[in-house]
Amino acid sequence: MHDASPHPTPAPGTARRVLVTGADGLIGRATTEHLVGRGWRVTALSRSWHAPLEAERVLTGDVTDQQAVAEAVADVDAVVHLAAIPHPDIDTPRTVFVNNTVGTFTVLSEAGAAGVGRVVTASSINAFGVPMNTHPVQPAYYPLDEESPVDHDDAYSLSKWVDEQTARMAHSRWGVDVLAVRFPLVRDAASLRRRSQQVVDDPDLGRLGREGWAYLDLRDAVVLIEAGLTRPLSGAHVVLATAADILPDRPTEELLDRFAPDVPRRRAFPGRSGLVCLDRVQELLGWQPRHSVHTPAPADDAMAVTA
Repeated sequence: MHDASPHPTPAPGTARRVLVTGADGLIGRATTEHLVGRGWRVTALSRSWHAPLEAERVLTGDVTDQQAVAEAVADVDAVVHLAAIPHPDIDTPRTVFVNNTVGTFTVLSEAGAAGVGRVVTASSINAFGVPMNTHPVQPAYYPLDEESPVDHDDAYSLSKWVDEQTARMAHSRWGVDVLAVRFPLVRDAASLRRRSQQVVDDPDLGRLGREGWAYLDLRDAVVLIEAGLTRPLSGAHVVLATAADILPDRPTEELLDRFAPDVPRRRAFPGRSGLVCLDRVQELLGWQPRHSVHTPAPADDAMAVTA
């Protein structure tokens, strides 16, 4: 590896070139389709494909493979890194941790060495450790924010927290600007409606409160990712991004009274108010969630990003 001066982030309207890793996943496919539709030249990378995908380059490879990643980042201006094992139960703890952390390090280091100026990487709302902790722990306070105290007990959550530290290192070492997005449950609108109906009777409803019963509509997620690629940004940043309300069709305060009565509340939560602070993502990117599982979609699906 060698030092390289990062390319400036291309201005909107230019022939922007971007690598999307994990491009065969739910968010990866939606992101690729969104960016292609917006005029980006997309290189799509995945270790397997279940269906064709429209992109300028479609590559098969693993993000832990240095040579494959080096080929994928060649001649791109930005990277969207979504490839990961997305849950601690999918494989052994060691495999989950090694795959996720090595994959992120490989992508960020190869991007940095290649002079890529911007990376948007998928972290997780679980990165602070509490939601998936096997002990009966609770968040230190509501609403959750990027400074919520960590309490790790599983390999997946720890891997995402380590990825955020890797982003800081990559900015220091290569000057690449990195946005790590702590995504919650992300699904399309129909899937979210089904999940909203199911979650009220879910035996894990109380545990899900540790992540604020949070969710995000897939359409808002891809808009956020593009904003992360194009908005003025310097450094390595971590942001939470969720819908403005909670997934269950229940009053927020009622759920808190039942499942987290002893957790301090830093503000009131009327109606189905969300339990995640969105101040940082709004300040950095001008982004705000546009879609709610509990209300009809807006008539206009234009980008929910302020000028």
